[in-house]
Amino acid sequence: MTKKSAHLISHSHWDREWYMPYERHHYLLTELMNDLLDTLERDPEYRYFHLDGQTIIIEDYLQVHPEKREQLEAYIKAGRIIIGPWYVLQDEFLTSSEANVRNLLIGHQDAAKYGVISKLGYFPDSFGNMGQAPQLLKQADIDTAVFGRGVKPTGFDNVVIDAHGSGYESPYSEMYWSAPDGSKVIGVLFANWYSNGNEVPVEAEAAKAFWDKRLGDAQKYASTSELLFMNGCDHQPIQRDLSEAIDTAKALYPDVDFIHSSFEQYIDALKKQLPDDMVTIQGELRSQHTDGWGTLVNTASARVYLKQLNQLGQTLLEKGAEPLATLAHLAAGKAYPHQLLTHAWKTLMQNHPHDSICGCSVDEVHREMITRFDKSRYLTETIIDESLQVLAVQIDTASVASWPKDSLPVTIYNMTGWERTGTVRIELIVAKSYFKEGPNPPAIAERLAQLPLNLDNGVLLDDQGQAISVKAEDLGVHFGYELPKDKFRQPYMARRIALTFEAQQVPALGFKTWAWVSDPIVQAEAASSPLIATDSGMTNAHISVSIHADGSYDITDKETGFTYEGIGVYENCGDLGNEYVFRQPDGDIALTTKGLPAQVKLVENEPYRVTYEIKHTWLIPASASELFEEEKRKMVPFRKRTASRSSELVPFELITRISLELSGKGVQVSASYNNQAKDHRLRVLFPTGLTASTHLADSIYEAAERDTVPAKEWINPSNAQHQQAFISVSDGTQGLTIANKGLNEYEVLRDGKNTIAVTLLRSVSELGDWGVFPTPEAQCLGDHTVEIAIYPHKGNAIQSGAFASAYQFQSPWFHTTAMGQQQGTLPTSYQALEWSGSSLALSAFKMSLDHDDVIVRLYNLAHEADQLTLKPSFPVTSAYQSDILERRHYSAELVDGFIRTTAGKCEIITYAFQHKQS
Repeated sequence: MTKKSAHLISHSHWDREWYMPYERHHYLLTELMNDLLDTLERDPEYRYFHLDGQTIIIEDYLQVHPEKREQLEAYIKAGRIIIGPWYVLQDEFLTSSEANVRNLLIGHQDAAKYGVISKLGYFPDSFGNMGQAPQLLKQADIDTAVFGRGVKPTGFDNVVIDAHGSGYESPYSEMYWSAPDGSKVIGVLFANWYSNGNEVPVEAEAAKAFWDKRLGDAQKYASTSELLFMNGCDHQPIQRDLSEAIDTAKALYPDVDFIHSSFEQYIDALKKQLPDDMVTIQGELRSQHTDGWGTLVNTASARVYLKQLNQLGQTLLEKGAEPLATLAHLAAGKAYPHQLLTHAWKTLMQNHPHDSICGCSVDEVHREMITRFDKSRYLTETIIDESLQVLAVQIDTASVASWPKDSLPVTIYNMTGWERTGTVRIELIVAKSYFKEGPNPPAIAERLAQLPLNLDNGVLLDDQGQAISVKAEDLGVHFGYELPKDKFRQPYMARRIALTFEAQQVPALGFKTWAWVSDPIVQAEAASSPLIATDSGMTNAHISVSIHADGSYDITDKETGFTYEGIGVYENCGDLGNEYVFRQPDGDIALTTKGLPAQVKLVENEPYRVTYEIKHTWLIPASASELFEEEKRKMVPFRKRTASRSSELVPFELITRISLELSGKGVQVSASYNNQAKDHRLRVLFPTGLTASTHLADSIYEAAERDTVPAKEWINPSNAQHQQAFISVSDGTQGLTIANKGLNEYEVLRDGKNTIAVTLLRSVSELGDWGVFPTPEAQCLGDHTVEIAIYPHKGNAIQSGAFASAYQFQSPWFHTTAMGQQQGTLPTSYQALEWSGSSLALSAFKMSLDHDDVIVRLYNLAHEADQLTLKPSFPVTSAYQSDILERRHYSAELVDGFIRTTAGKCEIITYAFQHKQS
């Protein structure tokens, strides 16, 4: 009989902030780390400590105790304190694909400073696990993952239903985990949670009771004789007498080998004994084969404002600062700001731990998050501005013969992966006057205000001399300043105008330039437009919209002829849950705006865009009933609460703006409201009318296909799920894709219409979980604005290319203006990288820290191979197949400037281009 080994792994799961503000947790962290270093110093039998898989703990500790750096570094290098591979323990579904990769990349970069890193996919408390995790881990040379959630528990709370039958997704706590592309890692579930070896008794009688139970619990689910015991828990101080406790256990159980172990030691032993009947679990781990009450998915709608700020911050980095800084380096030799971008990413990722971005902490935590979002964004925007200024002076505007010498060029930048057309609004300085610091002489502003602008007769010309429709507005005189690189700041007063127009066919990862001519020789002739405002809606070449008296609307896809009827209805219901879980009161019937008269008016009718405004004045319950406060004080579990909604009503005014652009294949919607109600949820509904049993949800490096009807074990009336950029339903012939900006929760309703419901707001009053933690700011009172885009299409979201429109919807345009007539090295229209692949998405265009290679990352959304071609427009000396850690692997052949390859199903592909300055 094989002797059993009990591996005790010491750790403390360190939620950086949660039920206390960050600095209170920070204080406890310094105590923990001081105790750890003291224990390692005095007790050679206390061999290892797993530092929770996140390198930010080192930063946080050394911020207070920089004098401990040498001692800490010595124990890390000796392998006694195990660090990495992440920077933070993020929520995987509420952070972007690239954010998940940068978390791993920066964790590796930080650990590299100490020379060692834990090669373990560590997901102890993630609220579900991304399906592509095995592929990401394998690309980082990690072959094993440990996790606490996502799989139907093999023994959570030690409730045994059918230990080796269909009752569990795996008969063991060990299994294989496969990504959609086929990448596979060993998966280890914390079947008895990550605290099953916590606070081991030293005294023999207590130790006997402890180990009789713990050994039995672990053996129920372990596939080998190697048993895992996690010696720690949330913010758990280290067990200083663990060595004595292990000696006691050894004496009590001579047939068990008790080891103060590390994950590396445990996994090495585990691999030697894995049985042949290991189960392979596939893709996302979202606890779908449970009763549905423990998935914690409703953190996706807690404090929606945080999700919106996060989506903006991530997008500005991924689709703004990084590609623009890369262009500035390639075009003008400007040094790529590696350290500044890393700092911006780190500041942003400090908001990505699961108890932070999930919105499930006390109010003080989330107030501090707002500041971090701002700090990261300000730095990111500065990098964007600096890069745009460098690029602006490189564009050769003097060579365009059709532009008069006094014209003002404007350049629009598209940093998405596809050619883009859309309406843009830019501000343009037409005249300015510098002045010395001090009171501004009124004469400057007065003189600038008197300048004739001739806005009605001005035209916007492309670089072929063709005039396009534009709306010009006088913005008056404003103060501004410049910060030259070689002298003191320069204040000025400037006369500004705004130009709004449709920027057509702006190249992917590139730009296109137009020129504003205020005094043209020839006036442009008005061209007929397929964009028309009708009495009850609007139409263009692709779709038509008909708005009803209650503010709902029908959208007809002109390509398929299919009409989506009655979409855009708002739904409101009560919520007796908390920041983690939505719970509708018993008997509560959701209110909707269906049939509620709305004020509908046309507010914009331009050649490039038509917009209607829809106003609802709605009365909804003010809060939950008085019983709710008593139930919370008494810690009545949320599923047993009997409170209802209050009979008191408050006004809830919704202002919806629905727009159709000249070339738009979708409708853009914004909704603004001032929330004065509590304990409720607001959603917007999109009935598809399509027959389908599954749907596609944008997730981490994949469009995950999910079942609309949950598993038979599911009893939660709600089946809300996570999304990133879009959710899509298709019957194979046509489909409807709903894109969003920072709205991470949706549900496809089982109502016979496959209605897509997107959560816009959830107002709750407590943290939930293990105690009574009031969070009044989680009621999200005050003003809110949300944005959605609706894309009807042929086939599904991948086949039709609607996924690309959804990704572009999240990405801002960038611009530079008023360069004047100048010679330069860049043409007026430019694309840095040409590529093709119908089911592929461009994820990153940046530079690597190690080699200054240009990094290009794409991923295949289809479950079948696709052909990929890449052609860089910048000079390349060599190209390499790379990975998510941006390492050079084998050379990639360039033939006639092209890389031609096959992207496997759901494959994430990274290339590194060594370049030279032209």
